[in-house]
Amino acid sequence: MYDSTRKAWEDIWDQATVEVELQALTYARSREVMDAYTRYLPRDGVILEAGCGLSTVVMVLRQRGYRVIGMDYAVNALQKARQSDPSLILQAGDVHALPYATGSLAGYLSFGVLEHFEHGMQPALREACRVLRPGGILVLTIPYPNLIWRLVQWRRRVQGQSKLTQDDFYESTYTQHDLVRETQAAGFEVLEVVPTAHDFTLWGLGSPFRAPGYYRTSPFAERMGRLLKRVAPWPFNFSTMVIGRRPG
Repeated sequence: MYDSTRKAWEDIWDQATVEVELQALTYARSREVMDAYTRYLPRDGVILEAGCGLSTVVMVLRQRGYRVIGMDYAVNALQKARQSDPSLILQAGDVHALPYATGSLAGYLSFGVLEHFEHGMQPALREACRVLRPGGILVLTIPYPNLIWRLVQWRRRVQGQSKLTQDDFYESTYTQHDLVRETQAAGFEVLEVVPTAHDFTLWGLGSPFRAPGYYRTSPFAERMGRLLKRVAPWPFNFSTMVIGRRPG
């Protein structure tokens, strides 16, 4: 199962480009997320993005002056990133067995990664806690079972479709309470929990919430997303961001 997940991501990265992924980081929802977590990131140590894919977050944060390195188990993604920027510090590796010394990192970033492992996120989170120094910062984003997701699951049941099985597992979703519990169980102190990307929840409904481009939302979706974040932050939350800290 683990190897099939890796192969699926290798296929995804084969079709993706650094240029398009960089463009997606200029979207309003991406800028909002980055602005929310960068104020926590230390500038006096090395920060790892574990599961960096094409390493576009690594590139942008390096431009902002952070000491960021990347790691992924999809080697083809790392090769594409290096072709775009040979100065990047990247390494092939497994988030469940990080090739870094205990207490050696100042920060650990994980964006939409740990939900893809059927055995859950706890092993990877404990490994993240191990490599962080005391006071080191964890930034984690995970999909949320929002109202639209719940409606899709209800429709599957009504249509007699079974839940995802081992053969077609793709990802898990977590409520904010489950995510806080998982993060604390791995040894972290939770500093902040933020619902994000409400406009992208609406993107899943189709037109008029979509704009031309790579998963780009329309101006209408962005306006509605800002409103929903104020009046119904959790029912329409697409992805939850947790900021944690290793105690000590």
